[in-house]
Amino acid sequence: MFHPRGLTLTVLAMLAFAGNSILCRLALRETPIDAATFTSIRLIAGAIILGLITQIKGRSLKAEGNWPSALALFIYAAGFSFAYIKLAAGTGALLLFGAVQITMIGYGFRTGERLSKQQIAGFMMALVGLVGFLLPGLSAPRSTVLP
Repeated sequence: MFHPRGLTLTVLAMLAFAGNSILCRLALRETPIDAATFTSIRLIAGAIILGLITQIKGRSLKAEGNWPSALALFIYAAGFSFAYIKLAAGTGALLLFGAVQITMIGYGFRTGERLSKQQIAGFMMALVGLVGFLLPGLSAPRSTVLP
């Protein structure tokens, strides 16, 4: 069933992710800031903005987080910051989406979820596409957006 609202929100989310990636690459390549400082500033700014949004909406801030989750978020964000400096955009995207898929599928297996035949077929098609994309080598597909 086609859901125009879902499609619109998906497109907007993908554009936001792509815009974030471009802005981060530009910030790290065109300014003297290092990746660790950049990551710290991003996380602190994000926490401040989320706190402000929570206050504006009149909701209370609940301390339900934990240090392992905070550390995982920092490692995730720092990994991106260092990758923006060291990796081509195409390679970074492959690693990102692969890591996200592995995490989602792994979590599902851990919680008892099993893939349907359709999901297995989709996963296999994605793997075939990935192998086909990588056959020439990681340096073959170049990003033309940012040098």
